Amino acid sequence: MNPTRRPPPRLQRREEFKDKVLDLRRVARVMAGGKRFKFRVTVVIGDEKGRVGIGIAKGVDVAQSVAKAKSAAKKHVIRVELKDGRTIAHEVIAKFSAAKVLLKPAQPGHGLRAGGAVRSVLSLAGVKDATAKCLGRTPNKLTNALATVEALKQLKA
Repeated sequence: MNPTRRPPPRLQRREEFKDKVLDLRRVARVMAGGKRFKFRVTVVIGDEKGRVGIGIAKGVDVAQSVAKAKSAAKKHVIRVELKDGRTIAHEVIAKFSAAKVLLKPAQPGHGLRAGGAVRSVLSLAGVKDATAKCLGRTPNKLTNALATVEALKQLKA
């Protein structure tokens, strides 16, 4: 065997989705001997080209919960039609539980004007120019994110 020959480089699997941990909470189950704690994680994944998904999972430790939430999010990916590859096609209002979200398209260069969970979902979906407003009466990140996904599902190209 030739000693100067190098082995082939390992095949690196490129991650197709970017992810963001939206919410991390410690939840408790009360048993006879006391409380049992777990972590509930909400993760948003997206390829910034029109695909986005949300996953929720619980686990004994944070790393395990995040991994489970990522795989759950991959199972719930939706396709978003982007107008000119940068904004949404039309104005839309969607409701999920107590959360209500308004999404409006915007001119080029306007940027993404949205807050919190809505901004995370839209940016990972690939929306670059849009305005969003949470009209609901809840500050809950999970329900606001799910309302945003419902709004994106309503879009028509």
